[in-house]
Amino acid sequence: MALIIAGDRSGVGKTTITLAILAYLAQQGNKVQSFKVGPDYIDPMFHQAATGLPCRNLDPVLTSPSYVQACFSRHAQNANWAVIEGVMGLFDGIRNLDGTESLNDYGSTAHIARLLNLPVLLVLDCSRLSSSIAAIAFGYANLDPRVKIAGIILNKVASDRHLELLETALKTINIPILGVLRRNATVAIGDRHLGLIPSAEIPHLNSIFAKLAHLAKTSFNWEKLFPLLNTQQRKIQVLKETSTPNTQHSIIRIAVAKDRAFNFYYQDNLDILTELGAELIFWSPIKDRSIPDDIQGLYFGGGFPEIFAQQLAANKIVLQQLKQIIQSGIPTYAECGGLMYLCQQLIDLQKQTWSMVRVIPSTVTMQAKLTLGYRQAKALQNSPLVPAQKTVTGHEFHRSQLTELSPTPQWQLQGFHHSSPQLSEGWRINQLHASYLHLHWGESKFLAQRFIRHCRNY
Repeated sequence: MALIIAGDRSGVGKTTITLAILAYLAQQGNKVQSFKVGPDYIDPMFHQAATGLPCRNLDPVLTSPSYVQACFSRHAQNANWAVIEGVMGLFDGIRNLDGTESLNDYGSTAHIARLLNLPVLLVLDCSRLSSSIAAIAFGYANLDPRVKIAGIILNKVASDRHLELLETALKTINIPILGVLRRNATVAIGDRHLGLIPSAEIPHLNSIFAKLAHLAKTSFNWEKLFPLLNTQQRKIQVLKETSTPNTQHSIIRIAVAKDRAFNFYYQDNLDILTELGAELIFWSPIKDRSIPDDIQGLYFGGGFPEIFAQQLAANKIVLQQLKQIIQSGIPTYAECGGLMYLCQQLIDLQKQTWSMVRVIPSTVTMQAKLTLGYRQAKALQNSPLVPAQKTVTGHEFHRSQLTELSPTPQWQLQGFHHSSPQLSEGWRINQLHASYLHLHWGESKFLAQRFIRHCRNY
C-alpha cells in the first residue's frame, strides 16, 4: 500500500523526509509514484526530480473526493511503491464543504488518509520536547480513529540521552518509532519568498538526493516501512475516471512556456490537453529566440518571472512576437506568473523596473504581503477558457499586485470563509484570459475543452 507522510504542523521536516524516502526508493531501481496533498507546485518538482515520474496533486478542494480516489488509483496501480506527502499539520484544512464532518479538516492530509484508507507516518520535531512527545503523539493518534498512525519519525533529536527520553515516553502509548533523524543530519534546501527554491535552480541536485538517500537508509526502519509502501501487497481498486475521447482529426499545437521562470503546472492539466488532441510544444521565454512556429494557442503557467525579469526583458524579439500574436487573437491562457509576464512592466524585489510583453495595460509590482487561499470564482464574462456565469474553484498564491485592475474583470472571487469579501480580478483582452487564479482541470475538463475549441478556430 502507499504511505502518507504527515506532520503535526508546518515546518517539521515533511518535505525533507519525503524526499529522503523517495531518493532511497528510487535507488532500488523500481517504479516509485509520488503524490502531494494540496495545491502546491514546488514540492512536486522535487518529487519528480527524485523519482523521474511526474508527481500528482491530491486536492479535493480544487477537484473532488472522487477525483482524488481515481487519480491515486490510476497512478499507484503500476508502481512498486507509492508515497504521499501531506500538507501543513495532519488535520489542517478548510471548513467542510459537504457538511458531513464536525472537524474543519476538508482537504487536509487526514481527509486524504480517510478517502484512500491509507496509514500515516507522523513526523514530529523533537527539538524542544522530551516526555511531552507522548501527549502530542497520543492526541494525533486518537483525535480521529479513522486515521491510522502507522508510526512516528522523530526529527531533530539532539543526543542519545534525548532519544532515550523520547523512546521511554512513547512506549507508554504503543506507537512504533520508524525513524530517527539527528539534529544536524538534515540536508538543507534553500527557500525564498514563495517557499523552496525550485529544483531546476539548484546545482548539484543529484548530490543532495544521494545524501538524502543515505540519510533514509541509515535512519529509518525499512523492515517495517517496506510492507507499508509496497503497492503490490494489496489490491488497488482502480476507479473509473471520466474522460472525453478525442474525436478530432487535426492536431492543435499549443505552446507551453516552461523554464525556470514558468514551471507551475499541474501534470493532470497537461495530460488532459494531450488527451483532447493537443500537441504541447514546450519552449523557454528566457532562452528561445522566437516563439514556436505553427501554433494555435499559448499557455503560460505560474512561476517566478520576478526572479528572471532581467533575462525575460532582454529577450526583446520574443516579447515583440508575443505581443503581436496575442493582439492578433491567438487563444492565450495565463496564470499568475503568466499574467505578470504579459503586463506592461514588472517591478522586481529590488525595485527595478523591467519591460514585459505589454499586452495587459498594467504594471505588476512585488509586495511584502502574501495573497494565499482557495477561491470560488464566478466568471463575469466569456473567455477562451470559461463561459460567463460559470463558477469554478481555484487557488491564489502570490506576493505581487497590479497597479491597474481591469475595468471589466474576468472573475468575481470569494474565499471559503463566510466573512471573506468578494473581489474582482483577472483580464480578458481579445482571446487572452489572464488571472492570478490557479486552476486544476481534473473535475473541470470543460475548461480545457473550451480552450481547445478556441484554439482550433484560430
